[in-house]
Amino acid sequence: MTSTSFDTAELYPTTRVAAVAEAAGRAGLGALLLTPGPDLRYVTGYEAMPLERLTCLAVPASGEPFLVVPRLELSAAEHSPASRLGLEFVPWDETDDPYALVARRIGPVGRVGLADRMWALQSLRFRDAMPGAEQVLAGSVLRELRMRKSPAEAAALAEAGAAIDTVHGLVPGLLKAGRTEREVGKDIAEAIIEAGHARVDFVIVGSGPNGASPHHELSDRVIQPGEPVVVDIGGTMPSGYCSDSTRVYCVGEPPAEFTAYYEVLRQAQEAACAHVRPGVTCESVDAAAREVITEAGFGAEFIHRTGHGIGLETHEEPYIVSGNTEPMRPGYAFSVEPGIYLAGRHGARIEDIVICGETAGERLNHTSRELIVV
Repeated sequence: MTSTSFDTAELYPTTRVAAVAEAAGRAGLGALLLTPGPDLRYVTGYEAMPLERLTCLAVPASGEPFLVVPRLELSAAEHSPASRLGLEFVPWDETDDPYALVARRIGPVGRVGLADRMWALQSLRFRDAMPGAEQVLAGSVLRELRMRKSPAEAAALAEAGAAIDTVHGLVPGLLKAGRTEREVGKDIAEAIIEAGHARVDFVIVGSGPNGASPHHELSDRVIQPGEPVVVDIGGTMPSGYCSDSTRVYCVGEPPAEFTAYYEVLRQAQEAACAHVRPGVTCESVDAAAREVITEAGFGAEFIHRTGHGIGLETHEEPYIVSGNTEPMRPGYAFSVEPGIYLAGRHGARIEDIVICGETAGERLNHTSRELIVV
């Protein structure tokens, strides 16, 4: 188990709702409507159950915010971190129309921001209840706030990184020739929970040719002697913040061609991490890794972006990819995970979570990046 190095209340400060309302006003929106998912949790700390019954935080650009909840969920909301924020809780009963209730209380607005993960069922009902309001994504307003992690969020991500590092430390004892990927994956999933995560988000164990498929996950394939194995794992901590880290292992002596390109990959990942600092663009971090791999002749085998943002979601902005000219700012947290994949043979990926500091990047994962032979 990891020890928490932050005040949980600091993850969801009482000032955040006001900051969101101000951002909505600057963006020309009359209100934000946030249903269960990462946007709602970011603003309030409430991990609401996603149901066909509407739970919705309404944040007007001017006016008082309020949380509409089904009456049967009122107790859960009142016992969540949202209770610290001074919000009005507005319960509704089974025969009420909660969409009309929200529209009535907000009043006429020209544009409204809907949570990025809002169900179509709900967005269409809001369109009917607010026919004069143009619907846009709330993420256009929240992205700047969510991308730049606070010190408490950075500490939560560091806690998640330490927890998943603990699991990677156990993997060499789980990988053996003759075991299936699924058997190894089951043990890893149990270890993720034992290391302090609230839930397992994914377990990838890609042995031999399966390692050339970046999102392979698990199969009943038996691991063979001399095979590289890509292990990419992550989960969500009780804080709501996520872990994600990839290491490569080999069961016995690795093939010579694999050893050669793995060293290229290691250098590429190192170059990208070293490049991180305020002011450089997200695409330049991608380029730092891609140039090393391309110069070694494996450019066509690097088939995905170099990284993705991470926080309350495993994949969120900023994305570390060509075309993203967003400059790095202190607090940006993201993966650096170049890969080389030889279809039908094997593959490799090295992944750390990195947070941009005031002068440079800081890795949040600290297990060895060398090829680990077991």
